[in-house]
Amino acid sequence: MVANKDSHIILGIDPGTTVMGYGVLCYQGNKAELVDLGCVQFKDCKTHYQKLQKVLEVIQTLINRFQPEELAIESPFYGKNVQSMLKLGRAQGVAIAVAMRAGLTVDEYSPLKIKMAITGSGASSKEQVADMLRRFLKIPLEELNLKLDATDALAAAYCHFLQKKNPISDKPYKNWKDFIAKNEVRVKK
Repeated sequence: MVANKDSHIILGIDPGTTVMGYGVLCYQGNKAELVDLGCVQFKDCKTHYQKLQKVLEVIQTLINRFQPEELAIESPFYGKNVQSMLKLGRAQGVAIAVAMRAGLTVDEYSPLKIKMAITGSGASSKEQVADMLRRFLKIPLEELNLKLDATDALAAAYCHFLQKKNPISDKPYKNWKDFIAKNEVRVKK
């Protein structure tokens, strides 16, 4: 899919101060395609503040390069290490601030919500999420190369795409039987 006036670009970010993943999707209507994904490592940064500066620079570069309208970012998960949470939250805040300053809409998704959207299970592993994305977006295995921080970011973008496609159903369903009854034309028999 070539980006045009009818298509939209989502930048997905898996924030981090050791490794930050990014994934870029182009979508038009109900079709989404991978544009790019990758990881940025912050090994050369000596201080946490240098890492935050690098996060700012990388996000700005991605926005300039891909011209997204939307940012989908993974929210920090609650761990036992408070210092790690604080550092991760700062990196996320920098990414959000850069995106908002550039005029992007920002949506945040929990790891559980992302896993549920992609695999149907909140207990899925990163590898399972990556494999489902590979299948949905028809990504060659060698291109994916198990960049799990990158696929986490792509999963945030794809979760956002799914939410945009059908954010809230106008037909509440009690169960699968009720869904089938209200959507006979959509269900193959």
